[in-house]
Amino acid sequence: MDAPAGVSLRRSRKRRHGTEILCERVFRPVAHLVVLALAPLRVPPPLVVAASGAAGLAGAAELARGHLVVAALLVQLKTVLDNADGQLARATGRETAFGRYLDAEVDLLVNAALFAALGWTTGRPALAVAGLVALTAVLSVNFNAERLFRDERGEGAPAMPEGGGRPTAALRRLYAAVYAPQDRLVERWVERRLRGRPRRERRAYHDSATVTVLANLGMSTQLAVFGLLVATGRPLAFAWLAVGELVLVGLLAVRRDALLHAVARPEKEVA
Repeated sequence: MDAPAGVSLRRSRKRRHGTEILCERVFRPVAHLVVLALAPLRVPPPLVVAASGAAGLAGAAELARGHLVVAALLVQLKTVLDNADGQLARATGRETAFGRYLDAEVDLLVNAALFAALGWTTGRPALAVAGLVALTAVLSVNFNAERLFRDERGEGAPAMPEGGGRPTAALRRLYAAVYAPQDRLVERWVERRLRGRPRRERRAYHDSATVTVLANLGMSTQLAVFGLLVATGRPLAFAWLAVGELVLVGLLAVRRDALLHAVARPEKEVA
């Protein structure tokens, strides 16, 4: 692409059913300004991923040093760049398997560093580990809820790509070790509830409201809240919040089971 004029915000958006409001209203428009600046320079999207990771790791280092406001700002810079790398790739037609895997694994690295810094600066490492595990689980449920929702409706689920050279293969193996077990766990949980169910009931289970709620527990929103709590001197509150989000995920699971039974009941009564 020779000029930024052809780079539209709509074209650069990731196709999703659930809308992460804060991301769409704040971070994606700001990231689009970054895309407009980088597209004419032909900056490779993986380089933006690396810059995003560097900002996040710098934020973790500043948090560990007790520089809370600086840490919060660096984490927001990380979020802007994290949105910009995917938008740049889609807008310029340079999406690659390497970039997708690198993005996912840099996110995990930054999250681990932020929670390690949180545990260090607060003296509560066990709570920090619990927060990291909870956040990773919530993000995994979010990803898989969207994927399974679209797959059930034949819209093409956002699967991780194949192909690529040795560096991509190495990242794919790491992804398989870290993320794939979570994906399989969610799939088995869902399939156990839907085994033998007709299509109408399966679609009722994969409901739009659940996908939307989970979308708003996405990475951009999580790190915005993290930054707010850090900047106001309450970093440990984010670990508690992440653990509390598991309760919300559990309530959504109970609600989905209730929806499933509500749809199935009229059919049994007719029979």
